[in-house]
Amino acid sequence: MEYITATETLEALFGTIGEASRRKEVPLLHPAYSAWIEKSPFAVLATIGPNGLDTSPRGDPAPLVTIQDEHTIMLPERRGNNRIDSLKNILYDPRVSLIFFIPGVRETVRINGTAKICVEPSLLQRFAVNGQSPKCVLEITVDTVFFQCARALLRSSLWAKEQCEVKPNAPTAGQLLSALTAGTIDATTYDKDASDRQAKTLY
Repeated sequence: MEYITATETLEALFGTIGEASRRKEVPLLHPAYSAWIEKSPFAVLATIGPNGLDTSPRGDPAPLVTIQDEHTIMLPERRGNNRIDSLKNILYDPRVSLIFFIPGVRETVRINGTAKICVEPSLLQRFAVNGQSPKCVLEITVDTVFFQCARALLRSSLWAKEQCEVKPNAPTAGQLLSALTAGTIDATTYDKDASDRQAKTLY
């Protein structure tokens, strides 16, 4: 197998970066980026820790994050599986990256920065939903912001009508757990209770 081991070889393989690709990256939340991010209900958060990398989804009714100023966004941490992999990683290494999605929009926006875990009661109360405050809020200092073109979502047909209407024949959460636990967790029972369980613990 042939591999690339030098930056120069890699750059020669892909060619010159276009002017638009260079200029779309900025070191702050430009008003145009702020307006876009405020429409996003979903993002994937990437962190790094002593055991390696982690990515996990974050979702809320748009706006997912609150823009504090041109250098700061606030991301509430809602209820989840209590693994807190991302949060433990942030304590080890505050660098984070987020990629934001808007349903039906093929471009995405990416933010790189550093995060702090805030538990100030007055701040948590600001992000309460249905009377439930988040466990904490990530205060993210923005280093760079840029948008990604539509090619990846075009190739994947992610928002295509037929993709959204037809449910793929993929293993369910219960089936995955049953396989991973050699049947200790019953797939049918887990899947049957999932919707009600998730609805009751959403916030």
